Amino acid sequence: MNCGGKLLVLDQPIIMGILNATPDSFYSESRLIEVESAIERAGIMLQEGATIIDIGGQSTRPGADLISEQEEADRVLPVINAIHQAIPELIISVDTFYASVAKAAAKLGAGIINDVSGGEDPEMFAAVGLLGLPYVLMHRPGDAKEMQQLTHYEDIFLDIGNYFSQKIGTLQQLNVKDILIDPGFGFGKTLSQNYQLLAGLNQFKIFELPMMVGVSRKKMIQQVVGADANNALNGTTAVHMAALLAGANMLRVHDVKAAKQCVDIYVAIEQQIS
Repeated sequence: MNCGGKLLVLDQPIIMGILNATPDSFYSESRLIEVESAIERAGIMLQEGATIIDIGGQSTRPGADLISEQEEADRVLPVINAIHQAIPELIISVDTFYASVAKAAAKLGAGIINDVSGGEDPEMFAAVGLLGLPYVLMHRPGDAKEMQQLTHYEDIFLDIGNYFSQKIGTLQQLNVKDILIDPGFGFGKTLSQNYQLLAGLNQFKIFELPMMVGVSRKKMIQQVVGADANNALNGTTAVHMAALLAGANMLRVHDVKAAKQCVDIYVAIEQQIS
C-alpha cells in the first residue's frame, strides 16, 4: 500500500498506535493535547514496534458528543504536522469522518484515512479517491449517539458483509485502490455480538482485503474480565491473539509494546504451522 509515498507491507500483522488529541477519550492514558507530548509519545510507539500512528481529534465512544470539523481540525492538524516533521519515517493515519479534515491532514503528511463512520460524509469517498491514500472502512450503524440502539441484525455476518460489499463497490468506482476493512468492535454491537464477530472473524476473508481490528481496552473486554479501562490490558492481549488467529492483519492499540509481543508470538506459531 502506498501511504502518501511511504510503502506499507502487510506480509505479517502490523500495529497502529492510538494517539488521541482529545480531552475525553475513554482511556485517559491515550489523551494528549500538547504537541511536544504527542511527538514524544509517537516516538516511543515507533520504538516499541508501531508502524502507524492513528491521530484522532474527537471521541467516538458510544454517546460521545459530536464536535465540528473546525474544532477537530484545530486539534489534529498541528499534531499531524509536528509528528510528520519530527519523525518523517512514521506512517500517520488520521482518524476522522470529515472529508475536509482528511484532505487537510493529507497535505500535512497523513498517509491513511481511518473513518469510523464508513463514509457518512457524502464527500469522503470521492476525497479519498482523489488523495490516492489507503482508506479504513469501518462498520458502524448510526452515529455515536444512536449506534447502541441499532444492534438488531438478521444475520450479523451477512448484514455487515452486505454493508462492506456495497461500500467497497462505491469506493472502487471512485478510484480508491487500497481499502482495509474493520468490523467495528463496540460500535453498534452488544457484548455477545462482539464475541460472535471475534469467533467468526475469518468469514470476512471473503473480501480478500486487509482487516484491521480495534478492541484495545474496550467495554467488551472490561465486562468479561471485571475491570475498567485502566486494568484491561491482559484481556486486550488475549483478544488480540484471538483476532490474529482469525485473520486480522492490523491491530489498533493503546499499548504498543504488549501488542508487538503478541504479534511476535503469533508469528512464531505461524512459522511452525507453515
